[in-house]
Parts: sequence; structure tokens; C-alpha cells
Amino acid sequence: MRKENVNGNIFSISEIFEELKQGNDGLFDWVSNLDKSKWFLNVDDEITQANFGNIVNWVMENSQFKMTAKNEFLSVADPWLIAKAMTENHIVVTQEKSAPQSKRKIYIPDVCSQFNVPYIDTVHLLRNLGGSF
Repeated sequence: MRKENVNGNIFSISEIFEELKQGNDGLFDWVSNLDKSKWFLNVDDEITQANFGNIVNWVMENSQFKMTAKNEFLSVADPWLIAKAMTENHIVVTQEKSAPQSKRKIYIPDVCSQFNVPYIDTVHLLRNLGGSF
């Protein structure tokens, strides 16, 4: 994975790092040993901020979703991840499945679809990178 990061193929955002830090577990132990400046992109640039605002507006104006779903989605790193992917023309990797009729949860694939952001799951990522088990 480090090679793929050096090649510019895999990285995340700073908000994901902050969420992982709260877990204080093996995954955080692993990411804390990475070069944070190379693995976790900042989201403070103007375009990402504007994209995030567009996502927030869409979520809040969408009457399909319950307010608890809106609050939950906007309180985590997911919308920031999508906004950064929009900005940089990247692909979001998620294990979530699309559920466009959901009222109680907002799923990453559905927001990605709304904003024309491509997404794949981990298995497809590994296949695309030539990984094997």
C-alpha cells in the first residue's frame, strides 16, 4: 500500500485520520505510523469547501431523509471525503452499498451518484491495483 501512496493511487483525508484517532485501536496504530502529510489530504482548499457546501445543501434540502440521518451523515468525514474526491477527480472507496430509497441513513454511494463521483469497493480497488490474496 505504501507504494501505491507514493505513486499517488491511494490516500485519504485529514478528517478520516481524526475519526481513526478516536478509535484508539490497531487500525489507528497502523495509520499513526504513516507520513500524515502524504496519506491524509487537507480539505481546507476553497474548491473542496465549496463542494462540501453543495453536498450539505443537497442533504439538507432533500426531504426524503429524516433529520437524524442528515445530522449523522454531516457529523462524520463522509461528506468531506466525497467533496475532496469531487475536487481532485478521485474515486471513493467504500464498502457501503447504494440504498437510494433510504430515509434513515444517507449512504456514500448515493451521494457520490448525485454528484457524479465514481466509487468502488475494496475488492475492486485491489483488483485495479493488481493485488492478490
